Amino acid sequence: MAVRIGVGQVLLMLLAACTVMPTKDPLLSICMDAKHHKTKPGPEGMLYGQCAPWKDNACCTANTSSEAHKDQSNLYKFNWNHCGLMPSKCKRHFIQDTCLYECSPNLGPWIDQVDSSWRRERILHVPLCKEDCEEWWKDCKDYVTCKENWHKGWNWATGTNRCPWGSICRPFSHVFPQPKDLCEKIWSNSYKYTTERRGSGRCIQMWFDPAQGNPNVVVAKYYAWKKRTSPAWMEDETPETDKALCVLPWPLLTLLPLILLVLLERAVGPMDAGFCDCSPKGHGSNCSRCPTRRAGIDNLGLSVHTGHTLQ
Repeated sequence: MAVRIGVGQVLLMLLAACTVMPTKDPLLSICMDAKHHKTKPGPEGMLYGQCAPWKDNACCTANTSSEAHKDQSNLYKFNWNHCGLMPSKCKRHFIQDTCLYECSPNLGPWIDQVDSSWRRERILHVPLCKEDCEEWWKDCKDYVTCKENWHKGWNWATGTNRCPWGSICRPFSHVFPQPKDLCEKIWSNSYKYTTERRGSGRCIQMWFDPAQGNPNVVVAKYYAWKKRTSPAWMEDETPETDKALCVLPWPLLTLLPLILLVLLERAVGPMDAGFCDCSPKGHGSNCSRCPTRRAGIDNLGLSVHTGHTLQ
């Protein structure tokens, strides 16, 4: 008895052979190539103080997290107290900023290449949540500083940052009139001020409760999707949360044309079996010559409609 295999069965066979392989987005869960970052994120048994929320998946080490809390740490020899003692309510925001920069594995969509002696990558235009930026400015507005851009232009003659000659210390509220000025200018546009709020899934949070999970994971996925799908960063579509790639094994791919040919031969019959016109117009001519072909066509779920011929 001839073997009949329908199109549906063929598809099932191909799906059974299909291997589902998850794809890894290169913008997600990564560490930047910088001075103190790990090569890849991972759990840390203990992170110090304000850096603790990142301990489950961190780009920083325990030592880096500890140094981030010092007035003049060994990380960058940077002195927060360059214009007098920085109030603790202000300093905590700079510590949190350092923890985010050093520890977060969710800044991939904003990593930018740089040509620097101490790092190859930096972050640029990270969308900071409205509350984080405004609270930072509010708690620091009465502190004084001599510079708008803290990335460069310091006097490093003593081995630590000091105000440039001729500069004067002024209140933050004068140097940075608005929260937007502080967040965007202080670190050369590392951050971008947004009107998005915490929990929106559209802005990075410096502050979050680790017991509720890291909200920046979702934010990074969203912006990674936008970066992948449109150079213009479209606003109106919803990202796919999970993607997988269905791949046929290579040996099967090479044999696929032959397999399909054999299956079609068995299902439809020899291609030289003749032409059948079983419609009323054809008066059933030649139908008796290709019963196998006819049966195969029926088995494939195809029908010959009145007035049309199948070739």
